[in-house]
Amino acid sequence: MAHKTHLKRKMETRHIRMISLGGVIGTGLFLSSGYTIHEAGPLGTVIAYLVGALIVFAVMLCLGELSVAMPYTGAFHVYAKKYIGPSTGFVVAIIYWLTWTIALGSEFTAAGLIMQKWFPHVPVWIWSLACMILIFLSNFFSVKVFAESEFWFAAIKVFAIVAFIILGVLAITGILPVKGFNHAPGLVNFYKNGWFPNGFSGVFTTMLTVNFAFSGTELIGITAGEAEDPQKAIPSAIKTTLWRLVIFFIGSIVVMAALITYKVAGVTQSPFVYVLDLIHVPFAANIMNFVVLTAIISAANSGLYASTRMLWSLSNEGTIPKVFQKTGKNGVPTLALGVSMLDGIFALISSKVAASTVYLVLVSISGLAVVIVWMAIAWAELNFRKQFLKDGHHLSELKYRTPWYPVVPYFAFFASLFSCILIWFDPTQRVALYYTIPFVAICYLVQYLWRKFDKNLRLAEEGK
Repeated sequence: MAHKTHLKRKMETRHIRMISLGGVIGTGLFLSSGYTIHEAGPLGTVIAYLVGALIVFAVMLCLGELSVAMPYTGAFHVYAKKYIGPSTGFVVAIIYWLTWTIALGSEFTAAGLIMQKWFPHVPVWIWSLACMILIFLSNFFSVKVFAESEFWFAAIKVFAIVAFIILGVLAITGILPVKGFNHAPGLVNFYKNGWFPNGFSGVFTTMLTVNFAFSGTELIGITAGEAEDPQKAIPSAIKTTLWRLVIFFIGSIVVMAALITYKVAGVTQSPFVYVLDLIHVPFAANIMNFVVLTAIISAANSGLYASTRMLWSLSNEGTIPKVFQKTGKNGVPTLALGVSMLDGIFALISSKVAASTVYLVLVSISGLAVVIVWMAIAWAELNFRKQFLKDGHHLSELKYRTPWYPVVPYFAFFASLFSCILIWFDPTQRVALYYTIPFVAICYLVQYLWRKFDKNLRLAEEGK
């Protein structure tokens, strides 16, 4: 049987555009943005998110060339394997798979907690189980069902953020009344406590949080393996990445920072709820809880999809047993799907029974994982272009080219690396380095030993 590089191509361009946008609009924006404002200050937060948006955009430009040239399922794992090395490909796949399955556990819990606010007499686990079933079925039936459901989940988030920004601008300019103000608030919060109330260092120490908030954009690379027309869909999604990130993320941050003092931000449950309450939006908490619930379900939906495709790709490349490569009639790798879901449930259980040990390690590793993946994408792009030309090809043969090569991939790589190094200076996040570096080293060692064992086994079989 010929070596497969992709599963059934059923995703339309509109699906990929919305998934690329919806994948990045998650709980990181709705809940964690308050922490960034509290630590970096209003202006510092805007700067941090702008830098983060540029890093992500640079990574997406690198991924665009790779994905259009090689629209494979499990994309960047395969690129890392081919253009960096088998061990790096293995590490990229494992940490990315782990990141999404760990996220599943927290998303299931969060969904249950939000539902309990509306139905206090129903146990959290009932709602968590309902969320698990919904997400599993969305991924089980077909990639078309997944894409369509994710399209509408993402559409709700996009609509909510657009409405939030419009209401926020009306409040900032004094058109809508704001609690505690007798005049238009304007941008006074940006400078009344100094431009950087906690010092400029807060911009740097919050970069990991910002990058984590942007995680999910790289899903474009995974969808390439199931896109109907990857040469059209991928460039289209990437071209709109930067302005979408600027409008939705920076726009939301400016509104929040202008209306919430940095001392209050991060203390409230959600800065979005706090702002809507300030401008007297009725049922603000319920509205935002619904939007956050949608974001949670969307993130879990995408997470299960991404982790399933990573396992399939590892199996397809012969790195793990071939049984994970098998698909059902609907083209979905069912065993990989089931194992990924089980690992998400394990993460949920560990968060309850071993929160300070097993779960802490898992979360610490997942926090850095996405930035490591971005570095691998940039590195693979550098090597791909060199090899492409070395093999006698011409740039005109590429349907999509990373602009300003090699500046863009070098910037993406070193900016991502720098954001990892910077967390050493934040004691609350430093633990991520303590666990991630040894874990990555163990993954490299395991892959090296496995390859050596497999080679010796094949030599022994040939000698018989």
